[in-house]
Amino acid sequence: MATEFAPATYTGSSRQDMGQKAASDVAAELRLRLQSQPSARMIFAAAPSQSEVLASLVAQPRIDWSRVTAFHMDEYIGLPPGAPQRFGLWLRRAIFDQLPFAAVHLLDPGSDPEAAADEYARKLAAAPIDIVCLGIGVNGHLAFNDPPADLHDPASVKVVHLDAICRQQQVDDGCFPTFNSVPARALTLTIPRLLAADRLFCCVPGAMKREAVRRALYDPIGPGCPATALRLHPHCRLYLDPESAPE
Repeated sequence: MATEFAPATYTGSSRQDMGQKAASDVAAELRLRLQSQPSARMIFAAAPSQSEVLASLVAQPRIDWSRVTAFHMDEYIGLPPGAPQRFGLWLRRAIFDQLPFAAVHLLDPGSDPEAAADEYARKLAAAPIDIVCLGIGVNGHLAFNDPPADLHDPASVKVVHLDAICRQQQVDDGCFPTFNSVPARALTLTIPRLLAADRLFCCVPGAMKREAVRRALYDPIGPGCPATALRLHPHCRLYLDPESAPE
């Protein structure tokens, strides 16, 4: 039976406080690693829920970003290359273009998403991932692993079909004007690929996420709430605001 861990949980006094605390912790971890190893590799989530932590991370001092390689964890299939909703472009605006990373590997489905998934998996596997900055979806998803999710997926990156709750969340977040404008398919890193990282920093603000947070913390670990898989990781920190924190 897999060992279960309780994520270290911080509830900020506000959404801004949550983001600042998470960014401070990520920065401290990065500095520590760059003292003892030549480089670091990170995976970033792209969503409005990550805006505060990324904005604060950009402003953190004494980080040699020229030794940090960046990845991101999911991308829509079917959007034009310049569509503002593409996660790679969102992250470029939020952080990638603001800091001198050693390299930024964008996940681009192109004309052959399956081949793109295989190529991205090879890049991820080239060296260990040190840090993942992630969130939790309204339906409990991690990246685009909607329920029921395979917590033991043998793949690292794959094509998925997005469920209705996940697609509606993109509308509610203001990313798309209508449900039908949200792509039905995406590329995503799988749950085992995310959990293979050494440290996880998970920011989950907003009242819409409260039930998902409660389930992630207290439901049985399983495919019905993919975020319960965070309790399988020995070094996961969960950051909440007053609206997302369960009673």
